[in-house]
Amino acid sequence: MPTIITSLRPGLLTSKQSQHRCVQNYLHSITYLLLFVFLSNNSFGQTIDSVSQIRDTLSSSTERDVTDLFRKLGHPSGKLTLVEVQKDHAQFSLVPAVGYTLQTGFAVLLAANTVFYTEKNSKSKLSTVTASVTYSQYNQVILPLAADIWTRGEKYNVLSDFRYMSYPSKTFGLGDTTKNSDGYGINFNYVKLHQSVLRKISSNIYGGLGYYLDLLWNVEETNPPPGTITDFKKYGLYTSEKASGFCFQVLFDNRANQVNSTNGAFASIRYRVNDELMGSTASWQSSIIDLRKYFEFPTGSKNTVALWSYNWFTTTGKPPYLLLPSIGWDDNFNTGRGYIQGRYRANNMSYLECEYRFNLMRNGLLGCVVFSNLQTYSTEFSELYNRLIPGGGMGLRVKVNKNSQTNLCIDYGFGEDGSRGFFINLGEVF
Repeated sequence: MPTIITSLRPGLLTSKQSQHRCVQNYLHSITYLLLFVFLSNNSFGQTIDSVSQIRDTLSSSTERDVTDLFRKLGHPSGKLTLVEVQKDHAQFSLVPAVGYTLQTGFAVLLAANTVFYTEKNSKSKLSTVTASVTYSQYNQVILPLAADIWTRGEKYNVLSDFRYMSYPSKTFGLGDTTKNSDGYGINFNYVKLHQSVLRKISSNIYGGLGYYLDLLWNVEETNPPPGTITDFKKYGLYTSEKASGFCFQVLFDNRANQVNSTNGAFASIRYRVNDELMGSTASWQSSIIDLRKYFEFPTGSKNTVALWSYNWFTTTGKPPYLLLPSIGWDDNFNTGRGYIQGRYRANNMSYLECEYRFNLMRNGLLGCVVFSNLQTYSTEFSELYNRLIPGGGMGLRVKVNKNSQTNLCIDYGFGEDGSRGFFINLGEVF
């Protein structure tokens, strides 16, 4: 294993200097966030794309999706492999699929996506609910349910992230120098219950509180390298762990369509406090700073440049190994296209991605993206980020629902050390 792991002391700040650097890095991150929000728009009170403009675009007779294609081919609507239902202005998409990703192998998937408005207002934001059922070649069961709901007048934003996983998979150790050959099997069951309610502070700015609960059980290494004490064991391998605590969040979002953003910006700070008094196995704290920006390029075209910065820090204490910052373990499992989930894991992670989206067909049925990303890790705040890890690739977009602009995303990504594979998503990656 890499020698960097031998001296790793995860989550420990052993001097006043390291504590100072911890605070300094966090303040820098907040400064970048505020600068990002300020530059994202000339006015906090303005929504970049009004929903009325989006509705006009979506209802255009020139737009086509998969349902239109099947109808053109003469299939009766009752026999479609994709279901699109409009009821009370809600758009519902149901997509059965067979796919392949690095972390699941071959998998069968049934994904659902609902997009709706909570009021008839040209300036209202889209609310979304997504869910899926996945069973994979590696006997993995994945059941996520996520909701992003705006109440009337956008007074409150209700965010839910519920998930169950039975997850035979791989881990690669700690640090930023792991190789594909370092991977070995682990197995665990996981329940994630994250619920937050944010209240409007100003136009497009929200703040609030949430409760986060993560349960891990039946945790085991299934085929660790013989004669080796793994990083998992060095860090602390327990058959069950629990993380329970509050999450404080500040959010800026002036996007009109969260499913497929073409303009606007998103910025979020989350600070999570887990404590033994609330039932956690250990007390620890972490923060996530998530920044996204979208703009047309060239101006006036339907092409979009999308930028994403995802920063995940352990501020104090020692999170469970499986809840440490790690590639592919963001809320939607979307960071690090080109790498298998969990390939890199450490106390702190910073991630950048740029994607260019454009149509292959004038009617919007097929599109394409090219993307590149960079990730970097540090083991303690007192140590520098010492390596940039690149990735990239391209993908196909198939219009599933022209009214909500939902795409089926099929991407091929590649990275270092021969890492490569397919990644499938219902809705844009970010």
